[in-house]
Amino acid sequence: MIPTVASQTVAEAELASLIVSTLNLEVAADTIDPEAPLYGDGLGLDSIDMLEVSLVVAQRYGVKLRADDENNTAIFQSLRALSDYIQASRAR
Repeated sequence: MIPTVASQTVAEAELASLIVSTLNLEVAADTIDPEAPLYGDGLGLDSIDMLEVSLVVAQRYGVKLRADDENNTAIFQSLRALSDYIQASRAR
């Protein structure tokens, strides 16, 4: 049986496209599982990649992601977690 990728929301699809274009990833944005880890075995991003993502998120969405935030592990857990954090931060 072939595993299926969870459906991306509109916000997740936009964020996935931003991540793919920012990092020049060789993966289609719409194939990123929103629940897969961003680090390691999932999308395979490293700390430098996450820094770049943080910068572009700040530019695009006006949401600051700090390196010393104790919630970073949860925020960057997956595309869905990051998108949810961005949406919640923008709603404040």
